[in-house]
Amino acid sequence: MNHIAAAEEQLVSERLRRKLNEINLAAQAQLSGVQDHVNFTLQQAYFKCAYECFDRKRKQEEISNCVEHCSVPVVNAQALVENEMAKFQERLNRSLMVCQDKFESAKLQQIRTDAMKDMESCVDQSIQESIKTLPHVVARLKTSLSINE
Repeated sequence: MNHIAAAEEQLVSERLRRKLNEINLAAQAQLSGVQDHVNFTLQQAYFKCAYECFDRKRKQEEISNCVEHCSVPVVNAQALVENEMAKFQERLNRSLMVCQDKFESAKLQQIRTDAMKDMESCVDQSIQESIKTLPHVVARLKTSLSINE
């Protein structure tokens, strides 16, 4: 590979990293309300509930069962968020894999001239489409977690 091609590939690689960072920042921003609800509202309710479990009249097993019961909403909410985000990540990964496959195919056919630009364009489109789905993912989470804003 000549120096110009290597420099171009490095430049495209850096732009792709920035695009991936863009989707991470968008996901964090969109999910902040949901995370806040789980980390504060539900966690606070959990600790208040668990505090009430500690009563000298109760046996240790009763206290443990009570505390475990208090943790159910937090655990369920965290599992729901993790599951939704795993599905989101999986969809993004599949679309990025299509971009990678197109790029590899172009390289095999030695259509090198536009392969990098095409891959960058494909990745950008995949990321923009994924960013557009984030509000829907967040809305579904908020509905499932009964978050009213």
